[in-house]
Formats: sequence, C-alpha cells, structure tokens
Amino acid sequence: MPKGSIELIKSRRDEILNAAEELYQAKNFKDITLNDIAELTTFKRTSIYNYFETKEEIFLTLNKRQYEAWVDDLENIIQNNTVLSKEGIAKNIAQSLEKRKDMLKLMMNHFYMEENSRLEILTEFKTAFGNSMKTLDKLLKKFCPEMQDDDRTKFIYALFPFIYGIYPYTTVSDKQKEAMKIADTGFIHHSIYEITYNSVKMLLK
Repeated sequence: MPKGSIELIKSRRDEILNAAEELYQAKNFKDITLNDIAELTTFKRTSIYNYFETKEEIFLTLNKRQYEAWVDDLENIIQNNTVLSKEGIAKNIAQSLEKRKDMLKLMMNHFYMEENSRLEILTEFKTAFGNSMKTLDKLLKKFCPEMQDDDRTKFIYALFPFIYGIYPYTTVSDKQKEAMKIADTGFIHHSIYEITYNSVKMLLK
C-alpha cells in the first residue's frame, strides 16, 4: 500500500472504483482492461497496482460497495416501517434489488473475482456479504416475529442462491431469444422487481 494519508488512499481507490463502474455500464467484465480503467483516472496504470493487484480485485471491491449500499437499503426498510405484511416485505426487497443491477450483474463473475483476489480483499468483500445476510435476518425478525431461527435461516439460504441467478434470467440478448425460439424453449420476460417479488412471496409462505 502506498504511503500517504488515509484520505488520499481512499480517494485514489474510489477514483479507480468509479472508473471501473463507469466502464461496466457499457462493457462486459471480460472486455475491460486495467488500461481502460487507468484512462479514466488521473494517474497511470502502474499506479493502480499500489491499490489493487488485479482487475478482479477492483471489481470485487466494487461489488463490496454495492453490497454495502444494499445493506443501507435494507436498514432503511427496517427503520422506516413499523409493520409490514409478507407482501410488503416482498415488495420492499424487490425494490431494493431492482436498484442494485450492477451488483446482480457482477455476481456472474464472482468465482473469477474471488479466485484472483488477495485474502485481504476477499475478506473485506465477505464481510459486506455477511452483513447483508445479517441485515435481512434482522428485517425478518422485526416483520415476521412468528418465524423461528431455523425458518429465517432456511429463507436466507434459499434467497441468496436465487439472487445469483436474477441477472441472467432478466437480461436476455436478441441472440439468446433467437436461440430459444429455434430450440422451441419458452421465454417469458420478467423484470428484476417481478421475479424477486414473486419468489420472495413464495419463500415467505
């Protein structure tokens, strides 16, 4: 880690993350290079290595930031509601994930990001990931007091694997649609909100 104030280090890391986030709006993960990221920052590519060793570390840290934002969304649901029906819970969780499209998209590359990141970076991400599970459990405790510990655990461990599949089921290219048509495979488009809302409602039953 380079020498400098904590504020400077954070500023430089944020600049790199912001550049990666901007590129991710227009390009796929595999097509983005460290050179691309450096071109959107105020320093050279070699300086990036002072903060991140690989492209995967940058995007894993970017997704850590996404998870932290999701935790804030979940906390707001908890703080801003006294009572929520199961339908209300489903609506609020669906709305919170609808705002986190980049988080859902990045999940498709988690294996490579985690395998090519240092333990320190991976641990920071896993902490944010774990906090999202804990916050969701906190939400269920408040609004579904009848749920036992085991029931909440089952809900969470059913929901989180499902979350990993939301993006590819809600974002389909024209080429994929054509292939499904030729293969006579049915396709019904659902938005992130719709597929999450319906699934959470089913899980809460």
